[in-house]
Amino acid sequence: MSEIAVSEILGRYPADRTSSLAVLGDIQAEYKYLPREALEETAKWLHMHLSEIYQIATFFKAFSLTPKGDHIIKVCLGTACYVGGGSRILAAMEKALGIKAGSTTPDYKFSLEAIRCMGACALGPVVAVDDHVHGQMSDTKAANLISSLRQEEVPTEPKEA
Repeated sequence: MSEIAVSEILGRYPADRTSSLAVLGDIQAEYKYLPREALEETAKWLHMHLSEIYQIATFFKAFSLTPKGDHIIKVCLGTACYVGGGSRILAAMEKALGIKAGSTTPDYKFSLEAIRCMGACALGPVVAVDDHVHGQMSDTKAANLISSLRQEEVPTEPKEA
């Protein structure tokens, strides 16, 4: 963790607790999680107890206390996506990555998340990679998408089988 980056982030905001969400959001964007050292610095900067910062960090699902992968893959399991095969797609992603939903690959290249709804029901089933939505997904397309990501060729549309 770079102390310079945390200091730069903190310097963008007033040293006041009203900045806590914005500060944590920027730290999360920089590191893809909230390192303990960054939370300690934030608590000092905002004149808050470390426990208050942890309460915020653990309350909001957007924050993570564990490192995330370079690519964050979200599989929608909302009603429309689930009915369209969302659970099969999640299983295909888990198999292709060798991890379960909620985990990160040992090389920190991928994190896999199952989420409840992306609000893209007409495109379902849906998978998002780094917030780029891939609609009308199938388990075969999911495996092809992972293969492309491993080669760092992030397609705008998943390849057909």
